[in-house]
Amino acid sequence: MEARLNVFGSPTAGKFLKHIVSAGKVLADSPLPTATQELVNLRASQINGCGFCTDMHTKDALAAGETSVRLNLVAAWREATVFTEAERAALELTEQGTRIADAAGGVTDEAWANAAKHYDEEQLAALVAQIALINTFNRLNVITRQPAGDYQPGQFG
Repeated sequence: MEARLNVFGSPTAGKFLKHIVSAGKVLADSPLPTATQELVNLRASQINGCGFCTDMHTKDALAAGETSVRLNLVAAWREATVFTEAERAALELTEQGTRIADAAGGVTDEAWANAAKHYDEEQLAALVAQIALINTFNRLNVITRQPAGDYQPGQFG
């Protein structure tokens, strides 16, 4: 598979990527646990069919010490026993926030309240921003058909 657009060679795409990567650095330094951030990134990427991001976040999570069992079960998190209640709340919010067009009301009050039980206001802000950010990256990569499989952990800094 070959990408439709060289996003790294385009001045416009390059400027855009610079800004959204900067947003990602803000979130990496947030109080939201790194493991939760990677689970959110992986689940949204699976839902959106973004091979590039699925590859990247699986490899980054493994490099950061995440287990293959947990990563392999992200797509079936409801039936898995390996996630904390907080992570399950984050995954539910991720699914609803990613599939926002599928539900007339968007994210349910129940999903929000469950996440709010486990995360303080700053963590919730970071969680919402993480969901929005990964969906942005997913859409960019899916639209331009960025190929997956060659990513190396830490490749982008």
